[in-house]
Amino acid sequence: MTQTQPSQESSALPENSPPQPRSAPESAVPASPGPSTGRLVGVDLARALAVFGMYVVHIGPPLSATTGVASWIRYLSDGHSSVLFATLAGFSLMLIAGRREPKTGLAGRRARARIAIRAVVLLALGTAMAVEYGGVVILGFYGVYFFLALPLVRLSARTLAIVAAAFALVAPQLAFVLSSLLTPSVQQSINAYDPLRRLSEVGVLDLLLTGFYPALTWMAFVIAGMALGRLDLSSGTVQKRLAALGAALTVTAYGMSLLLAGKGALRSLAEDGPSSGGSGSMPLGSASMPPDGGSFPDMSASFLLKAGPHSGTTFDIVGSVGIAILVIVGATVAMDRLPRLRRLAKPVIAVGTMSLTAYVGHFLAQSALSLPTGTGTQQSWLPLLVFVLGAILFASTWSRFFRRGPLEHLLNAATKPVKHIR
Repeated sequence: MTQTQPSQESSALPENSPPQPRSAPESAVPASPGPSTGRLVGVDLARALAVFGMYVVHIGPPLSATTGVASWIRYLSDGHSSVLFATLAGFSLMLIAGRREPKTGLAGRRARARIAIRAVVLLALGTAMAVEYGGVVILGFYGVYFFLALPLVRLSARTLAIVAAAFALVAPQLAFVLSSLLTPSVQQSINAYDPLRRLSEVGVLDLLLTGFYPALTWMAFVIAGMALGRLDLSSGTVQKRLAALGAALTVTAYGMSLLLAGKGALRSLAEDGPSSGGSGSMPLGSASMPPDGGSFPDMSASFLLKAGPHSGTTFDIVGSVGIAILVIVGATVAMDRLPRLRRLAKPVIAVGTMSLTAYVGHFLAQSALSLPTGTGTQQSWLPLLVFVLGAILFASTWSRFFRRGPLEHLLNAATKPVKHIR
């Protein structure tokens, strides 16, 4: 929901120090040379776009109630906004673990401890929110991603890219097989001994395989983001190569899916889910296993050829990573080369620096206003516009006085004990 990413490394300035002049409201300070301030501003802009995409899915009209340009906005937000979030979560892990080069020795141990603490906090917060809002809350899944990413934080960009590709190619097929073996009775037996499942509708099985953002398939996005984090996105050469890669992945994945599965290959499964418009994925098993248990639909292996949002197939993963790369690179280039746009976008960028607060806040605001949470059931776009403008106003005002958002400050404070590690 990394957020900030909820995982963003914080600066060393004390929290009660007066606001310092800076070129961007970015709280991350790279540990090694290379990345530019403009690059970080671009990442913040991409993060804000991910936040607003989640707002579109949770608050805006459902896809079936939109036409024209509105349909494209709604369709691109389905799944892709949460994928962008997950990719940026991986990027933010590198802000903690070391940008161009991984931290080693004492600094490395402290960095890994920070990631582990953040994982615990996000898992706890996500579980608490799932009690109230159900399985569409991504934060608990983030906690699992961070734990699983710990052994990978010292790998190079090339190795991380290879690992991400392996996940994209293998994990969906493995998830399909495991889901076919996981009958409702087996699922219920596992859940009966799951303490997380007793607290909310999101248990260990959901976090790993059957939930909205299962780690088995979604780690591909996180690891891809980690690979991006090891690159110098301020380099024009890197930007051009990544833009070409993102375009190639997007066109190849969706083109092949259309060729193999027909015109319905790119249809979003969000409209078929138990909560139409939920922002999470509905992977190979989750649509067949609702949170309260249920039976599997008839699903053939041909489903693996589809690439629509929420399908969790290889084509979906590859195409979604391509889109995420294009958004991140596009935002970076825009902020680097268009100074006037960068100045105009400062209020939006501020949302990206405190995206954990913006994400959690929109659930709380929906509850306070008695709006349905976690589903896009509105027929009007007005509530969405109010939420977007409200987030921009809050973030831009808050950032004038504080370096971090409210929840980002608390998350950073939770990692303070790592300074005692020797």
